[in-house]
Order: sequence, then structure tokens, then C-alpha cells
Amino acid sequence: MNMKKKRIGIDATALPPQPAGAGIYTINLIRSLAALNPDFELYVFAQQSSRRLIELENSGSINWVLLPDKSPPHRLVWEQTGLPGLVRKTGLDLLHSPHYTRPVSLGCASVVTFHDMTFFLYPRYHTFFKRIYFPAAMRKSARSADALIAVSENTKADIIQHLGISASKIHIIYHGVDDRFKPISDKNFLNTISQKYNLPAGFILYVGVVEPRKNLVSLLSAFHELNKNNNNLILVIAGQPGWGYNEVKKIVAGYNLKDSVILAGFIPPEDLPAIYNLAKIFVYPSIYEGFGLPVLEALACGTPTITTRVSSLPEITGDAGILVPPGDDEALRMALQTLLEDEKEQNRLSKMGPQRAVRFRWNRTAQETLDVYKQVLEEYESG
Repeated sequence: MNMKKKRIGIDATALPPQPAGAGIYTINLIRSLAALNPDFELYVFAQQSSRRLIELENSGSINWVLLPDKSPPHRLVWEQTGLPGLVRKTGLDLLHSPHYTRPVSLGCASVVTFHDMTFFLYPRYHTFFKRIYFPAAMRKSARSADALIAVSENTKADIIQHLGISASKIHIIYHGVDDRFKPISDKNFLNTISQKYNLPAGFILYVGVVEPRKNLVSLLSAFHELNKNNNNLILVIAGQPGWGYNEVKKIVAGYNLKDSVILAGFIPPEDLPAIYNLAKIFVYPSIYEGFGLPVLEALACGTPTITTRVSSLPEITGDAGILVPPGDDEALRMALQTLLEDEKEQNRLSKMGPQRAVRFRWNRTAQETLDVYKQVLEEYESG
């Protein structure tokens, strides 16, 4: 099929100011698609403040459709009422909605990415508004889209189970990891970042949004028990505050861990690889993940990793990390203690992590996504 003049649009208007998993996916997908120099025209719909998050000097040819900034609820209304008209005006042949939902009414082919099914599986971990809106919107999007992209085998299985979508409609395309996430040998650079955030040597690290689904309650409980026997341990929680953040602060105070837990907040992307490299252990105790990008980033940096044996996390980690049952505080404590004391195991995992992570690259994500676009357009035009 001649794709030379096809117009592909990506709706990046859901990007938050401090992107996490789905946002990082959207940014890197756009950058990598542009870098492929594909034989179609790429249109990116973005809010004014989001363009700086996406754009690179050598990001290739992107046609920007910039919009005034909107609050998340107003953006969702605009998605249904304003985006369809803009798609028609732009003359798109295909719209990719990389954040769960697409317009109900749309006059072109469409692809939607589902990052997880937490709105169905764990509604209690979402705000009231999201519990009401997203399940209904995702059902409609799944049925009306020409293809769905699932970010893991586990997410695909969850989509089939909870939405009854045919397996043939769902394409598994993994996230990638940026080349900046790697073992860093530049001691001066590492020291600069360590001083910038006032980090001690040999700390335990968590990276991710601070919200209930990440199960920091379990991590703090395990760390509290470890801290009784070794009060020199430091836990660094790096990530933007989500809903439930105040509960985490209360637990830290209740365990009297204010001197042992650093709530570092959001770490800029340019500093994050060094933070992983400075950590002695990375721990990610999440209850459920559609993919689990911080785990992949830690593996790529060679940081010995402990995560949970649930959802997509074993799929991503393989045998390059230690897996514990989700919510089992004692198992998590034992894994942390064992790894802290076993230098040989630390070294083994440090070597295995980058070997595992090399399988996941954004250019591969982009190429496989491009293949889905081509398939969808062929089927859309033929039938």
C-alpha cells in the first residue's frame, strides 16, 4: 500500500506537566516515530505547555496542532466535542489515541493504547471521577477502535477478560527504555547529582507516582522493620505526589522515620538515570502494573531490583530481579535484608539487568506501532 501521503495523528493532549508511565510512552513514541522518517505525515495534537516535553531538535518532521491548556476534565470534554472536528479539518487518515480513550464519533481509522485495566480491576485506587468516567469510555473506545495496543501480555489478557474484545484486535507492543538509562561510570557526574539532592551513599530507592496502587504502605512497613536493626538505612521515595500522598507522609511520621525516609518528589528526566545508579537497591512493591516502566529503567541502569510477582512485572523483569508476593510485608523485608547483605547477588543482578533491558527499545516500539498503523489503514480502506 502506498503510504506516502497518509496523515497520521497522535492525540498528546493528555500529557501532564510531569509525565509518568503513559506520558513517557506518548513522548517517546512520537519522538521515535518522527526519527523513523516514515512515509506519512505525522500530526501531533498537544496543549501549548506540552510541546516542550515532546520536541527534540532532531525530532524529524512533526506537524504541530497546538491548543490552549485545559484542565483534565475539560480536556476529556474537548476530546469528545472538539477533537473530531479538528481531525476532519486536518484531513487525518488515522488517529492514534495513546491514553485509553478516543472520541466516540470519528471519521477516520483509529488506534487506542491501553496501558492497564486498573479502572476495572482496582477502582478503589482511583478518584471518584475516574471510577465513573474511564470504565464507560474505555468500553466504547475498545469497541469502536480499529485496533488496540496493549503494553504487555498481561494487559492484553485483562482486556480480553474484562471487555470481551477479540484477541486478534489487540497488538502487544512493549514500552522501551531511553538510552540514557545505563550504568554510569562518571563519578564526578554522580557526585554532582548526589549533592544536588543531598543523597547518602547506599540508599534504597523507589521511583514512581506516590499513590495507593504502588503499595508504599507495604514498603514503609518492611523498611520500618529493617530500620529497627539498622537505623543507618535510608529510603528515597522519588516521584510526584499523587492522591493519597498525605497518607504516606502520615505513615512516615507514625513509624518515626522522618530521618530515614527522603520524599524527593518528582525527579527531572535528565537526573533520573544517575539517581538509579546511585541507589544500592531499587524496590517497586506495586499491586498491579500494565507495564512497570521504572522497573525497566532500574534494570537498564544495573540497579539490583526487587518487585512484585504480579500482573506484567514478572513479564518485564524475567530472572533479572527478585520477585515477592504483592502485599506481603515480611517477604519484602526478607528480600531487602537478604539483598543488602549479599554482595554477590547484588553483582549478579547488576550484570543481568542491562542484559534484560536491551530487549526493550523505543525505536522498536515505534516500528511495531507503525506496522499496526499500516495494517489498520489497509483493512480500513478495503472494507
